[in-house]
Amino acid sequence: MDPHDSTFGVQLFIYDLSRGMARQLSPIMLGKQLDGIWHTSIVVYGEEFFYGGAGISSCPPGGTMLGPPDTVVELGNTEVTEEILMDYLSSLGETTYRGDKYRLFEHNCNTFTNEVAQFLTGNKIPSYITDLPSEVLSTPFGQVLRPILDSIHIAPPGGNVISSQNNHG
Repeated sequence: MDPHDSTFGVQLFIYDLSRGMARQLSPIMLGKQLDGIWHTSIVVYGEEFFYGGAGISSCPPGGTMLGPPDTVVELGNTEVTEEILMDYLSSLGETTYRGDKYRLFEHNCNTFTNEVAQFLTGNKIPSYITDLPSEVLSTPFGQVLRPILDSIHIAPPGGNVISSQNNHG
């Protein structure tokens, strides 16, 4: 890599947690079409970063039990160095994005990737992902399911949790 080229590509990995079931069942269950139940992560510097019930984690790209992503979106380039990002993530991991702050609807993997995407590139993630919870909750079925769904913590196994303890290497 050219030492003068200090930009790094940033990607959004998008996974459908329902594995196609949302697309088939949503018209029946919700009365509207949802294309998927989205889990997203940020991929930069050859690592995949995501947020779940265990906090902020990282793994090699596609390295969680979810396997390869359904879609990859190019978010743009960043000049933020890996060191700065890791400091930023470890501070988020101790405050806003601790594991116990995870909420499936209001404060989830997609809230995290949207924030990190803007930090790195100034770009947001696609609105069809961030709008999904309100679309589900606006349906009668979503309201009935909400207490159950709120108790679900999605943390794909296979990552390493990022915390300040890990960063003194």
